[in-house]
Amino acid sequence: MAILGIDEVGRGPLAGPLVVGAVILPEEEKDWFLELKDSKKLSFKKREILNEIILREASVGLGWVSNLEIDEVGIAEALRLATKRAVKSVQSLHRPFSQIIIDGKVNFLAGTSLERYVSTLVKADDLIREVSAASIVAKQARDKYMISIATKYPEYGFEKHVGYGTSAHRKAIEKFGICPEHRRSFEPCKSLTGFCGEVASKKNTTKIGQRGEEAVAEYLIRQGHEILERNFKNYFYEIDIVSKLGDKIYFTEVKYRKNGDFGGGIFAVDEKKQKKMRYGAESFLNYRKEFGDLNPTLAVADVAGEDFVVKDWFEII
Repeated sequence: MAILGIDEVGRGPLAGPLVVGAVILPEEEKDWFLELKDSKKLSFKKREILNEIILREASVGLGWVSNLEIDEVGIAEALRLATKRAVKSVQSLHRPFSQIIIDGKVNFLAGTSLERYVSTLVKADDLIREVSAASIVAKQARDKYMISIATKYPEYGFEKHVGYGTSAHRKAIEKFGICPEHRRSFEPCKSLTGFCGEVASKKNTTKIGQRGEEAVAEYLIRQGHEILERNFKNYFYEIDIVSKLGDKIYFTEVKYRKNGDFGGGIFAVDEKKQKKMRYGAESFLNYRKEFGDLNPTLAVADVAGEDFVVKDWFEII
């Protein structure tokens, strides 16, 4: 009977999912079996070639756990969850196996009906070819995902470090804050965000800024809005007011001008600021899923003068 090899990729990154690979190799010996080893010891090109062969000729299952799930259940439970999902996926192919080998020291299938079939082995990804294959398909799948989101979040260089905490990645976080793909339960993201979608009050907001925001909140309420949150903060970006009207959820940036004769809020909300606002909106909706059916819309409020008059409030196109 065959061996089911299991290995994980993505336990330690600051961003992106955790992926577990589960592989049963063909019964007959193949020349490419000799090339299987720990995915970290293979060149990108060699991994790519072997990945295609494994997907084509072996029985493969993948178990994914998102960054949001990792934040919710913790990395230990995420590893168990991803392993169960990978095994369930490969079982759907109806290939029999008599033994399961998991890389490392922990049996992530403990407490399940498959527990008695499991052996754990440190460095199995370099010693057991089925586990080597699992490490290859898991890494290729995760890397492909991280490269795909690099176009959506180009500031972070995901295509280079695939979410790991490199110096360049940490510097990007310092400069741009975090995006919705980051793991808020991992340092440094945990310290920088307050974690768990908590709404942090502005520590450095001036009384003038607070009065301007109060004026806008009152204005929106008069227009029929329901105020959902105030000062939703995610490290370097902060949404001043989150409100709901009809089928839309609005994320409003409040801009105050002492002199109301010239200019407007839109002049202070450039493309870079709008991008941070969008990250903030995505983060809010990730953690407040009850509002996921609403259409997210960015808005700017222009407040001016000593009387804090709302001169304008408008959607950003």
